Amino acid sequence: MPQLVELLQVYGVLIVFGIVLVEQFGLPIPAFPILVVAGALSVDGALSWELCLVSAVVACLICDMFWFRAGRFYGKRILHLLCKISLSPDSCVNQTEDRFRRFGAKSLLVSKFVPGFNTIAAPLSGAIGTHTRQFVGYSATGAALWSGSGILLGTLFHERIEDLLGWLETAGGTALSVLATLLVLFIAVKYVERRRHRARSAMPRIEVAELMTLIDDGHDPVIIDARSLTAQQLEAAIPGALVLHSCAPDQLMATIDKDRHIVIYCSCPNDVTAAQVAKQFLANGFHRARPLRGGLDAWNAHRGADPELSPVAC
Repeated sequence: MPQLVELLQVYGVLIVFGIVLVEQFGLPIPAFPILVVAGALSVDGALSWELCLVSAVVACLICDMFWFRAGRFYGKRILHLLCKISLSPDSCVNQTEDRFRRFGAKSLLVSKFVPGFNTIAAPLSGAIGTHTRQFVGYSATGAALWSGSGILLGTLFHERIEDLLGWLETAGGTALSVLATLLVLFIAVKYVERRRHRARSAMPRIEVAELMTLIDDGHDPVIIDARSLTAQQLEAAIPGALVLHSCAPDQLMATIDKDRHIVIYCSCPNDVTAAQVAKQFLANGFHRARPLRGGLDAWNAHRGADPELSPVAC
């Protein structure tokens, strides 16, 4: 890495564009530090901060439009894919659906600042039918705010950042090893965080076939829909299911016999939300509460959706 600064000076705009592009497509490569460095180099005229800002915004828009169109055409399937490959904890990814529903397309203004949010904000916009012109406006503004804040930080602290670049240039292979190690550590920490979160939600599941047997044998299990409100808009619920978010959990528990079979389902990766709700029921004496393995996808694969039946509110 002996000509690191020269490389940034010559190819800085292309480097900014490329790294922002691959990060926005989902690769775990932090692009914000590159924007900070670009801002620092722009102070002495080594880079044009205007071109760096434009290149970063264009890269964000390319990726956002790709995921927006994917969400428009493939809906919940593309969201499931992104949740599976994301390094963020499943619950963090799942919670973004209701955050988006609360603020609508305006949430795109801050989505790139929130871990997990940026993963599904664009495809979710397409899935729920956000108008293309509205999406592009908020997405471009959000990208400009995110990119501009990184460049601004670089200009404010350019002296310290240039000292760091000087050390990286003289350190050569050592600096490259340090940066590579930091990237590996970042990925490892995110992976361990997700694995630890899954371990906390580990508990016995009920299979769809077992649930069907309970229904056919007349046990009348209580089925609870624990999906986010946004997810409920995208896919029909299991017929006769109670909607968890339509009332307080304590209010719902007060209406159910503790000896009944209770099956909670969601549509998030690894049934994490359903498992969390099932643990709440178990802690309150409902010893037959279990999450449905595979959630709504498993139910639809086994039975198919029935448009004539709807979930029941509390």
